[in-house]
Amino acid sequence: MDLDHTRRLLTEKLDGLDARALLVEVLHSSIELLSIEDNDFSLSSWENQTAAVAEIRSLLSAVEAGELPERKNIAVLFAPTGPIQEVSLSSGWADPFLKVAEQFDNAEKVLWS
Repeated sequence: MDLDHTRRLLTEKLDGLDARALLVEVLHSSIELLSIEDNDFSLSSWENQTAAVAEIRSLLSAVEAGELPERKNIAVLFAPTGPIQEVSLSSGWADPFLKVAEQFDNAEKVLWS
């Protein structure tokens, strides 16, 4: 399992990234985390890993194409008790998720202000 984007978000200073690039990193990291084998999706709104990754990939494709998804459609994913947090809590990576969500918050403040 490759967690390069997640490691980068958790360990590097990303002050030089613009908000859109930061959002791309956050979405890549989310895909990495949701792709961990044996994740538990039972408490999330997603049926399984395939559905979760497909939703995030769709948002990532839009952002990489220069579009900005509706704020609510992406913010809900990173919200407390949102689907990514539910998977993180039941799968053992809650702390890394909180740091990724914090980076999402940083990008959100700039992109949707």
